[in-house]
Amino acid sequence: MTKQKIRNALLVHLVILFFFSTSVVSARVVSLLQNYGNPIFRSNFHSIYDTSKYGVFQLSNGLGKTPQMGWNSWNFFACNINEMVIKETADALVSTGLADLGYVYVNIDDCWSSVTRNLKGQLVPDHKTFPSGIKALADYVHGKGLKLGIYSDAGVFTCQVRPGSIFHETDDADLFASWGVDYLKYDNCYNLGIPPKERYPPMRDALNATGQKIFYSLCEWGVEDPALWADKVGNSWRTTGDINDSWASMTTIADLNDKWAAYAGPGGWNDPDMLEVGNGGMTYQEYRAHFSIWALAKAPLLIGCDVRNLTAETLEILSNKEVIAINQDSLGVQGRKVQVSGADGCRQVWAGPLSGNRLAVALWNRCSKVATITASWEALGLESGVHVSVRDLWQHKVVTGDAVSSFSARVDIHDCQLYIFAPFTVSHSVE
Repeated sequence: MTKQKIRNALLVHLVILFFFSTSVVSARVVSLLQNYGNPIFRSNFHSIYDTSKYGVFQLSNGLGKTPQMGWNSWNFFACNINEMVIKETADALVSTGLADLGYVYVNIDDCWSSVTRNLKGQLVPDHKTFPSGIKALADYVHGKGLKLGIYSDAGVFTCQVRPGSIFHETDDADLFASWGVDYLKYDNCYNLGIPPKERYPPMRDALNATGQKIFYSLCEWGVEDPALWADKVGNSWRTTGDINDSWASMTTIADLNDKWAAYAGPGGWNDPDMLEVGNGGMTYQEYRAHFSIWALAKAPLLIGCDVRNLTAETLEILSNKEVIAINQDSLGVQGRKVQVSGADGCRQVWAGPLSGNRLAVALWNRCSKVATITASWEALGLESGVHVSVRDLWQHKVVTGDAVSSFSARVDIHDCQLYIFAPFTVSHSVE
């Protein structure tokens, strides 16, 4: 073949590749709600549940098609972790049935490594707390049918002043892959003032280069609005600072995360931080609201308590299959706040579309007394004459088979009632 023919052939291949890539991009731009329309939904439905900012170039590792589920060590244990805690947690996820419900990631947070790298410049597990090494721990977790997550930092140190991974991305990613790690939480401490848009992509590239599928969770704290750019980098991105085990923290973070609802979808999720359910700082009702809103908002469901010692109430909340199904729904549209009323907007309606032309609807009482909360069809984006079956996901029963125009319920202080609305059209014959 002549040089000219080779050039022509290469040009043809490049043109084909260009058209293929643009067609893929175009497919990603299409609204996640493209099949939602009349006669059930109002013309403003797509603006209420806007998905237009959903990223075109999601990280192409095939992970995160639904929000990640599992457990993380930080909220309960902080630095007081060791390999026995991790093994016993894996055991408990299986024995409680939580693993079967989707809680498969067992994520080690900060403090697993020694305070310095070895002579080869590699990260080394703390020999006192992880004497068997991370590879052996990954093998144990995998033997339970679960996945192991690990932690590092896009800075020179982690937040607890262990070695960070900036400028070591390739070596560290290769090491994680050699250990069989399935998940990386990548923090933001001691970052040298380098913009996160520059610090986070190198680890994405290094993880992808390993050839192993490793979920990439950016813990950038929402500093540089990662929802605007992280869809090209990771599978999830923190939209807020750290949560703590209090009503004030949880509600504030829910509101901050809500701002970015239009930017999330399959492959890349907004992350308002881990669950505090079961850690003791909130009431049963407040924890139920916490879990309901995180599920509705398509947040990662990462348990943050000691699953080896669950109370019956905590297990009841974390194991609610119907609420988990909202979080893991295949449509992948983040629910959001659609209606507020009362003093300081304390009577709230949050909602989000689900597959099968259904809606998840939460009536959230953030007032200081019991309140009746009404969800109007207009706020939900439903046509006024549409009839709806309403299923209560905490009572596990249909509470009405034929609601129309609006739906109301009395909600306890700081509680959240969660429903699935299944609309249907009814034809009325003239007598």
